Amino acid sequence: MTDIHDEAFGRAMVARTEFTNEAVWLPMLSAYHLNAGEPVISGKTFTDCVIEGPAVLVALNDVGLDGCNMGVTSNPMNLMFKPLGDKIIGAVGVANCRFVRCRFVQVGFTGPETFLNELAASMNASAGEGGVGA
Repeated sequence: MTDIHDEAFGRAMVARTEFTNEAVWLPMLSAYHLNAGEPVISGKTFTDCVIEGPAVLVALNDVGLDGCNMGVTSNPMNLMFKPLGDKIIGAVGVANCRFVRCRFVQVGFTGPETFLNELAASMNASAGEGGVGA
């Protein structure tokens, strides 16, 4: 069994660019990146993964969400947080990443207004089709 606290394991997780059919604990992946001197998770593709929190994911730039289940809620807007200042502290920064058919569990979302608007539109459309919270 792999020791998730092993430094070599953490370095290997940071070096990976592809995650497929696995559970990814977002706070731990973020901590590995911070320990490696990388403040943002960048350049990764997650396909058919369960992305687990608790966490708030901040989409910094070029983050794609394709066919994902964003989480269970009666109101999709409950999953989104609008920044009130010029910086977001305590969130998991993600850039240049793709999430394909992933399922998010206990994850909130924030980022630039354009990202939030696009996410809101897609979640409202999915909720109407039984996608979010179904």
